[in-house]
Amino acid sequence: MIKKKEVIIKRLLLVVLTIPFVSCSQQGDSVTINRPDSLTADTIPITAFYNPDYYNRFHNQWVQLESGLEYIEKDAPKKASVGDSRISILKINPEKFKFELLSASQFDSTSLCVNDWAEKFNLHVVINAGMYDLRRQLSSKGLLQNSLEYANNPKLYEGYNMIIAFNPLKENLPEFDIIDLKCTDISVVKRNYASLAQGMRMIDCSGNPMSWNKNPQWCSQLIVAKDQYQSIYFIFTRSPYSHNEMIDFMVNFEEPLLNAIYMEGGPQTSLFIDTKNDRIEKLGSYVSKTYATDKNAEFWGLPNVIGIRKK
Repeated sequence: MIKKKEVIIKRLLLVVLTIPFVSCSQQGDSVTINRPDSLTADTIPITAFYNPDYYNRFHNQWVQLESGLEYIEKDAPKKASVGDSRISILKINPEKFKFELLSASQFDSTSLCVNDWAEKFNLHVVINAGMYDLRRQLSSKGLLQNSLEYANNPKLYEGYNMIIAFNPLKENLPEFDIIDLKCTDISVVKRNYASLAQGMRMIDCSGNPMSWNKNPQWCSQLIVAKDQYQSIYFIFTRSPYSHNEMIDFMVNFEEPLLNAIYMEGGPQTSLFIDTKNDRIEKLGSYVSKTYATDKNAEFWGLPNVIGIRKK
């Protein structure tokens, strides 16, 4: 009887081991693979996470992904202790795109990975919409107003002095803006824009760097900033840097940046780009005090995201 049980257990283990593992993860063995975790069951070209040959075409040179979207992976000015020490930057012309602020709390309260947010809502780019409350994990830590009809979190968070604003309510306003709340009152912002996402300042409205000396740590990061011409930049690093190091990098960027806002750090950090010819997947990992590893190899589910699609 015992031997029969052992045989059955061995057979079950063999079956389990032959079933492909499915998650919200980056997948990285081949350039063309089947996505069993997708919302559809097709087979499409997909960028392998650990395929350096693919990403080398962006190394230290801007590549136009499509009209209004340019991408580069720059060597950081300082070598990190972990990873490739590259800064991934997506430059966006906001006049060519429609922006959406989506929350799991609007729908079925299920957090999704950025690739699944993109597929479900037909989005070309998806990023974190800011840090979420660890006690109420569907809620943004800062103010998050999805539209005039719905807000994931209607309360302004004291100390978060930068806000992303889009879906303008008046003519002649930028399609997407980043606004310093020390320079513009929140009441003005709310009168002008329907969609808002609050976060921490890294560079102010005059281009001055903020000093992050309280509780310093090194982590993967996602930042959003703009330049004087109103181009928008999504800035990502998987290699861990301190916030002050990233601020210094942005201040000395080839095109001076303004109004930089910190969106997320660590393994939750996500940047997903899906255009006609390219699929770029960037996910964070390292946090010096709580998750000191570069081993994260899958997108984490996010409760709130900013998505972009072509007009």
